[in-house]
Amino acid sequence: MARAASRDIPAQSPDDVAADKAERSRAYRASQTTRNLIAAMLATLAVVLVIILAVPRGEPAPRPPIDVAAVAQGVEETYDRAVLVADVPETWRVNGAQVEADAIAAWEVIYVPDENSFLRLAQGFDAGETWAAQVLRGAAPTGTATIDGLTWDTYEIAQPSRNANVSYALGIQAGPDHVLLYGSASPETTALVAESLTDQIRALQEAPQ
Repeated sequence: MARAASRDIPAQSPDDVAADKAERSRAYRASQTTRNLIAAMLATLAVVLVIILAVPRGEPAPRPPIDVAAVAQGVEETYDRAVLVADVPETWRVNGAQVEADAIAAWEVIYVPDENSFLRLAQGFDAGETWAAQVLRGAAPTGTATIDGLTWDTYEIAQPSRNANVSYALGIQAGPDHVLLYGSASPETTALVAESLTDQIRALQEAPQ
């Protein structure tokens, strides 16, 4: 039976042994460095996650409610004239109350009865029906309505999408000023606001010019 030939494995020199150890040591250090880097990244991600979860992320603080009566008083003092303040339910939101200083200055309050409608009160200073037509983008009165003894012009807007979503309006002359109530609120809601203005409008109509 043939005998397998043996192979002679050459013995490593001291330099070869030292080089081999150095290579193994380098590979070990590289492996440890990679592990340490991964561990550091995981630790950093964990810290970031804790910070994100710990910081409160609530809704922005709501805007303080607008005190229409207080703003109106300041306008009256500035312009030396009476301005209208409607009596509306406390549940209504007010999105603005200020004088819009265009060609004709106008005291304007924006009411939001609910999430689906809005109603603007505009009092044009020294204005008439021409100003009302400009505000309503050329719309003309379609009739009249008597509310609490006062006769208002009514406007029914056929295409609200072409008129800033305004679908209905009431207008009346109040002494030197013209008053408009307009928006997407129902005629019934608009009439209630108009009724709350009766005494103030009569005072403007009866004041000496």
